[in-house]
Order: sequence, then C-alpha cells, then structure tokens
Amino acid sequence: MDCPTEETIIRRSLLGMGGVIGIRCDLMMRRVVVEHTDALDPARILSELNEIGLPGVVDSAIESDESCSTRGCRTRQPPRAQQRLRSSLFILGGLLAAGAEAMYFAGMEETSPVVIAMSAASILLCGLPTLRKGWIALKSFTLNINFLMTVAVIGGAFIGAWPEIALVTFLFALAELIEAKALDRARNAVMGLMAMAPDDASVKQPDGAWKVTPASGVLVGAVVQVKPGERLALDGVVVAGESSVNQAPVTGESVPVDKKPGDKVFAGTINESGVLEFKTTGGKDQTTLAKIIRTVQEAQGSRAPTQRFVDSFARVYTPIVCVVAVLVAVVPWLAFGETFYPWLYKALVLLVIACPCALVISTPVTVVSGLTAAARRGILIKGGVHLENGRKLKVVALDKTGTITEGKPRVTDVQPVGRASKDEVLRIAASLDALSQHPVALAVVAAWNGERASVEAFKSLTGRGVEGRIDGAAYFVGNHRLAEERGVCSPEVEATLGQFEAQGKTAIVVASASAVLGIIAVADTPRASSVEAIRSLHELGIKTLMLSGDNQTTASAIAKAVGIDEARGGMLPEDKLAELERLTKEHGDAIGMVGDGVNDAPALAKSTIGFAMGAAGTDTALETADVALMQDDLRGVPGFVLLSRRTGAILTQNIAWAIGIKVVFFALTLAGLGTMWMAVLADVGASLLVIGNGLRLLGTRKGPAGSRRANGKRGRA
Repeated sequence: MDCPTEETIIRRSLLGMGGVIGIRCDLMMRRVVVEHTDALDPARILSELNEIGLPGVVDSAIESDESCSTRGCRTRQPPRAQQRLRSSLFILGGLLAAGAEAMYFAGMEETSPVVIAMSAASILLCGLPTLRKGWIALKSFTLNINFLMTVAVIGGAFIGAWPEIALVTFLFALAELIEAKALDRARNAVMGLMAMAPDDASVKQPDGAWKVTPASGVLVGAVVQVKPGERLALDGVVVAGESSVNQAPVTGESVPVDKKPGDKVFAGTINESGVLEFKTTGGKDQTTLAKIIRTVQEAQGSRAPTQRFVDSFARVYTPIVCVVAVLVAVVPWLAFGETFYPWLYKALVLLVIACPCALVISTPVTVVSGLTAAARRGILIKGGVHLENGRKLKVVALDKTGTITEGKPRVTDVQPVGRASKDEVLRIAASLDALSQHPVALAVVAAWNGERASVEAFKSLTGRGVEGRIDGAAYFVGNHRLAEERGVCSPEVEATLGQFEAQGKTAIVVASASAVLGIIAVADTPRASSVEAIRSLHELGIKTLMLSGDNQTTASAIAKAVGIDEARGGMLPEDKLAELERLTKEHGDAIGMVGDGVNDAPALAKSTIGFAMGAAGTDTALETADVALMQDDLRGVPGFVLLSRRTGAILTQNIAWAIGIKVVFFALTLAGLGTMWMAVLADVGASLLVIGNGLRLLGTRKGPAGSRRANGKRGRA
C-alpha cells in the first residue's frame, strides 16, 4: 500500500462487506484498522484484500492502538531466498527489455517474433503485478496509475510498439521500487520513535535480586534498575542513585539532566553516568514515549487542509484528463481523417501522464516528515492541520506563571500589618495554602518551617485565593482583587501592595474577616529562554500578549523584562477566554495561546493553536493542547512556527512541481514530441521528486526547540 489510490480501492472493497462498521487507513505505516461486528470472520477481510491484490496479515497480538503504537506494526518481509529470486527475475526482465529495444534500433521489426517474445517475457517478469492491479482497478472503477499503465501496455501491443512498452514497463516497475524505498524512510522515522524504549527491564525481585523481565510485563510500582549507557524501558520516579540522563529522545533537550531521588524519568531516555533505581509509574503502553508515538500516528492519520484540497482536486482532474485522452485518440481520426495509430499512441502517453499519484502522495509524506521532525525536537503536534496553520499565526497570548516565568516562585518579603507578627502571618498563610497546588501557594508553604494549623471549611476561590477557618476564626489568603472585594484594603495596605507590585513581585494579602494581618511578596523570575523566545516571535512578525492572574503592575513589570508587547493583569480563566474571543474577532483564526494545559484550558481550546508548556509526564497537557512542548522551553513556539512555514513552503513547491511537470509533458505529447518513457518519467519521476523534497524536513536540525534563528537565510525553506 504505497499509493493513495490503493487506499480508495481498499475502502470500496471492504465497506461493501456486511458487518464492516468503519475503516481507518494509515498509508505511511501500511495499516488498515477495520471495525466490524463479531459476526464477520477476519478471514473474509483477508480474502477480500487478496482479491484486490493487496494481501494483508492479521496481527493477533495487536489488541489495541496502544499496543500497536508501543510495539510497532512492522511491514512483513518475504524470506530472503524469495527476495533474491524476485530480484533476479526483475533484472532478467530488464535485460530482455533492453535487448528487445536494442534489436529494434539495430533494424529488426518491432513485430518480429523474437522481439515480441523478448518483450512479452519482460512484461510478464516486471509488469505482472502492475497488470494484475490494473485489472482490479478496472473492476472497481478506479482510475489509478496501474489501470492507466495497463491500458497503455495493451494499447502499445495493439499498435505493435512491443520494445517500447517492455522498456516502459520495466522503468515503471523500477521507479515504483525506488518510490517504495523512499516512502520507507518516512515510515522508518516513525518506527525509530518506537525503537527508543528497550523491550526488557532489570526488575527487583522480592528476595532483592535483579531479573531481566519483558517491559510489557512489569507491574506499576515495581523497582527497575538502569545502568550507565542503558535506555530506560518505562516511566518512573527515582528512588535510589544519582545520574545524568539524556532526555533528548522525549523532550528534545540537548543537555543531559541531573536526576536524584524524587525526580521523574521517562522511557526511551539514556542513563549516562551512575546507576539509577526507579519505581515505575505506569505500564509500557502508558509511558510518555508511548503517548508521543500514538499522538504522531494519530496526527499523520488526519488529513491536513492541503491534503484535503489535493484529494478533491485529483478526483476531478483524473477523469477530465482521461476524457481528453480519449478525444485525442478519436477526434483527429473521425473528424479530420488523420491516421489512427499516431493519435492513439499520443492518447496512451497522455493516460500514463494523467495519474495524480505524485500530487496526492506529496502532502502526506511532507506532513509526516514535519510531524516526526517536530517530535524529535520535543514539539508534539496533534495533527497536520495544526502543523499547517502555525504559519498563519499573527498573535500569541501567553500565561505568565510556569510559561514566561519558572513557575517556582519564592517568598521574598513578609510585611505584618497591625499587631500580627511575621511568624503568625506566615503560619496562617501556609496553613491555608497547604491545601492548594498553585505555585504561589507552594512557595508560601515552603517558606514556613513550623507546624501548620488545622483548617476547616476550606474553599478555593478561582483566580483570587483561598479561605477557611483556623481555631474557629475565618481567614483568607488572596490577591489584591480579593482584598478589595472583601473590603479590607486601607491606605497603608494599598501603599505596601503598590510597592511590591512595582518591583514585579506578586503580593498576597493575609487577612481575617475584618482586617489585614500582613502582606507576603513572592517573586517568580522569568525563564532564561523567555527573552530569546519573545524576540524570535517578534522577528517572525508575531505580536505577543501576556495574560496573567496577577495584578496589572506585576504583569507589566514581567512583560517589560522579557520584551512582551502588551500585558493584561487580574485575568480570571473566563477573562482569558473573553480576551481570546476578542483577539479572534480582530485577527481571525491566527491566534496562539501558551499555557500549562490545565488552568488555561478554556483559552487553549478557544485559540487557533493551543501550546502546552512542559508536557512531559502531564497527561492533561498531552490531551488538551494542539501542540505540546515536552520541555519547559518557550523557544519551542517560534521553533514550531518556523517548521510550519517551512512545511507550507515545501507543500507549495510539491504541488507546483507535480502539476507543472505534467503540464510540460502534456504539451510535449500534444506537440508530437512526447514518448511513453517520457510519460513514465512524468509520473514516477515527479513522485520521487516530491517525496524527496518532503523528506528534507527530516533533516531539520536538532537542538533546543527554538535554537534556529528566526530571520536570515537559515530560517527559510
């Protein structure tokens, strides 16, 4: 299954069977997933595939897409002896075709018995699969290249052009082999992801011994040991040992990351120095690498906008060209009394040129190459539509905490108000914040080393803070907005809040039901990569906007520090959603949103493309975002836009070349200069050209997600 027209034959054939509910075809991985009722015997499906010349194999070990993704659905290869025999017969067929053509040029008649015998033998040795598929295409009313080549061979034999059709058949079969090898490179790129995680793991036994066990059978919570130089087979949390781990296969990080007890590790990564022991957090099918592979496979199965356009164009284009070929064959003969055979020859050449295979195959190869190149760099794209739409982005909105900043704030100041002490302010704040997972709350909890109070009637106030009762009294910890809503702000409090906020710090108020007890200042420093990422977005002509739950003064200070165009402070989740709706009305479907994939879910869903930061190990981010940045590196956003623009440029080039080459050969044929071998070059040569051009994306340089410059020659396609 190398040509999209074969997918059409499969659909027409299988969907007509009783009991078939649905079909999903994956051209790049040569997979057909058939959903059917229990009453339908899978043997009937295999029989039907054999009937249409595309024999398949049921993999009984594949019980779900998950196991297929992690184990790999590799193409079955015939035995080596059979491959050698086929190769020998193919070479013999080529020699016979060349010999027949040489005899013709030496003066022997095209219709002499020797030339016909050599040509017919060559056609049978090299072209039998094409002729068989052509007959199947005829029965299913599918105008694919096999049908058109079959008509050309029959027509060529009818007019006596035996040596030429033999040579053309050999050249076509040879080009098909080369095309299949080229497509295999795109397949192997995806298969390479599957091969990153080893099949076995060294698991600790109840008696303390270590035993090598298949990774698919390792239970959650088991302790696994990985030695220096080995790849990790599963995800987990380090329980013993320290080492540096190369996480490039999963996150795209070029620099190894130090790991110690309590740190997460991922399947497919490489342990570089010390021995690590880690407790598994999921099975082989639930690893971050398995999720990446499934996402890439699902993404390549979805049709990008350009691919949908090309498919629609091909459905109209091919029948029209076939009608033109018929008219070329009969109109000059019937209407103007021209000799029939020369015009029939031209019509046959036009039929071979007519196949849109190059046009149709150009888009999936390019899109799959782009998706795989992105995955290698730690950028996980959930579909070809997002890969294409990235080049259209005009505005990118960004959350602050954990996106622009490190997301690991620390307490810098504690300012009591009234009679409360610093310790009392911190104790109350830490006791309430201990029940929250917000980064600012975690910083407050980390700053308090004493015993925390018991909290009753705890309540989280989305976008504002938390409240609860301690020792029977009501308290709240929240931002400036919550303090104003509760009416506890005073000139002294406002002045202190303004002072901290002017410094770019997040100021939180600790108060009882009637008075402010103190103000805590928390600072969250911008990531080192944020300034470069924002600069790269500006160089790409993209406007930036920060949406933060912090007050306007703090938001503006952080935005100024990293170079963001505008900042909006005091934004609740619904406010961010409303801002995205406003931007969409103003700029259309050209809005990106970068967040953590959880708190910013409504805004991420509303944006044209939602980016989730630090998605490695985060299920929600992988599920909700359109693009998941596997490492906490904002440079992945301009890196994605660059890749999208390069993909768009290559798609445009491929379409232009595929159509342009056919137009040139159409003109040559109608002018009497086109030959059958030129027709083969026009069809298969164009296919090889667009496949090779699409595969260039696999050569996209690795390294930090946004390390490529956004301007200059290096950033162009």
